[in-house]
Parts: sequence; C-alpha cells; structure tokens
Amino acid sequence: MDAARVARNPSSRPPLARQRNSIAVSLLRWTRLVDRRPGLSILLFHRVLADHDPFRPGDLTATEFEAIIEVLANNFTVLPLDEAVARLQANSLPRAAASITFDDGYRDNLEVATPILARHGVTASIFITTGFLNGEWMFNDRVIEACRRTKRTSAVFRPLVHESIDLSSEAARVAAAHAMLDKAKYLDFDARIAAVAELEDRLEVQLDRGPMLDPDGVRHLRDAGMAIGAHTVDHPILTRIDDASARAQIQESRQQLVDLLREPVTQFAFPNGQPGKDYGSAHVHMVVESGFECAVSTSPCTARPGMSLFELPRFTPWDKAPWRFAARLAMKRVLDGR
Repeated sequence: MDAARVARNPSSRPPLARQRNSIAVSLLRWTRLVDRRPGLSILLFHRVLADHDPFRPGDLTATEFEAIIEVLANNFTVLPLDEAVARLQANSLPRAAASITFDDGYRDNLEVATPILARHGVTASIFITTGFLNGEWMFNDRVIEACRRTKRTSAVFRPLVHESIDLSSEAARVAAAHAMLDKAKYLDFDARIAAVAELEDRLEVQLDRGPMLDPDGVRHLRDAGMAIGAHTVDHPILTRIDDASARAQIQESRQQLVDLLREPVTQFAFPNGQPGKDYGSAHVHMVVESGFECAVSTSPCTARPGMSLFELPRFTPWDKAPWRFAARLAMKRVLDGR
C-alpha cells in the first residue's frame, strides 16, 4: 500500500499502528485538559527526506513527518509563529497552541515538507542561512557527503580524529561522519571551514551543488504561505566569533532576505541555539537592534507568557513514532506548566 495513503488514512494502518495512534490522541486530549496554563510549543525540524538515509538518522522521512503533522493538526491549535508570538504576548493563546519551524533552509523543506503541511492546513517558519543560497554546502553536510562518497577505506585525519578513521563499510562511514561532526561543531569558525576542506581533500571527494534552497526556492516557500526568518549568513556559533562579526552575521542575513523578498523579515533563529553556550545577552541585543520582532533558541521547554520574545524556547520530541512523539510533547507541556 502507498506510504502516503497510509499516513493520510488512519483506517488503512495495521491494528497496532491504529492502537498507538489512539494512544497519542488520548495523550494529547489529556494534555488539553490538564495543561491549564497558557503555553506555546515551538517545534523544531531541519530536513524531511523523501526516503530513509542512514547518514541522517535524526531526520524524518516524508511518511514519518506526515504522520506527526496529522496528529498535531488534529489535536493542537497550530498557529503561524508570528500570530502565536502576538497571542503569547497578549496572554490570549488557545489551549494546546503550537508552531512549526525549520532551520537552515534545505530544498526538501519546499519539495517534501511544504506539500505535507499544506495537506493538513498548517504553515511553518523557515529560518534561512543566507550564505548557502548560491549552491554552497553547510559544514555538516560536507562532512557527511565526504564520508558517504569517498572511495577510501581508511584515513588519518588529525584535526578531528586522533586515531585512524575506518571507512570500510557504510556503517563505519556513518559512524565516522558523526564522530567528526561532534568534534567540528565547536571549532572556531575559520578553523572549522579549513578542517572540512582538508577532510574533503584527504578523502578525495569533490562536491557538486548542495542541498540548500536557492533564491527562487525561498520565494516559492513564501508564496506557499511559509514565513521566512533569518538564521545568520554562515551559521557560526555566535559566541565563537567577535562582536563585530556576530552583528554582521545577524544584520546581513536579515537584509539579504528583505532584498530577496521585498518585505519585512521579523523572525530570527540563533544558530545551534543553546542560551549561554551558543549565544549570549549581547547577541540578543544585536537581534533586537537589527529590527527583528522575535527570536527562537533551542532551550527545550514550552514558551509561556512573560518570557522574552527574543529567546523563545523550542524543542522537538525526538521520536519518529507519532504516538511516542505525542507522549513526549504532552509530558513536556505538563511538566513545564508546573
């Protein structure tokens, strides 16, 4: 049976799947009853893949994403982020309010995720890293693709891994890619770019056009009803660069999107987004001064009235099964409410 049809038609699912979906619905209905304090669940995604990719175990497939969106659309009040933030500020949120966001600006946000969102009558905010709209690759994708495409069976690469890297099987290449990503993420920005370039040379891999949106794709997202926000130019960890560079990353990303869309850009997402680790109070002030109206972090809790609109928390219940996703989301809201 067609996977998309299964996602859209609960009666066509196997009995166990229907039972688990019923559990998810019951949990969310329970949440609506006990979560009496107004709150907003801002959910974070990155990619929605057409098919499973072993190199990207954390990313949802189209079938998995649609099943989750179906549960959310049927049991939550899914609001555009700008409306949700305004209602949060006015303390007028509906019960079980939620907003959907994507970071970075991958092409599959348009090609795979947007049709699914449209089928269920919901929208999302897409935070664009503007420096990659010309076909470039983000550093994490470069590491993954270097390990995926290399013909080498092993390599020594001291900048990121002290011991020899096993590349003899797909499983080994997947493990190597994610081990190096963990090391590379918090390198100084220039050192990180240099290390990734050296890795590609060492693994004898040359990449073609990357998986990010191009300018037309960003416009198509806007025209499909998605809100477009800024996510810096090059996705640096802001605490790892000087203040002048951080301000430029924030301001230029907004201006580039304003020039592209010919309309205001009011939403910002901090790269990596952990308060005090990836950005600080000075960066929050830069966002305010740059003309944004709200900003989101990756602090894993529910947004509540009275919180700063420029450090709104986001989290994703990292589970691909809709009933477990719903259970984690329900418990998070209830526990945060206490």
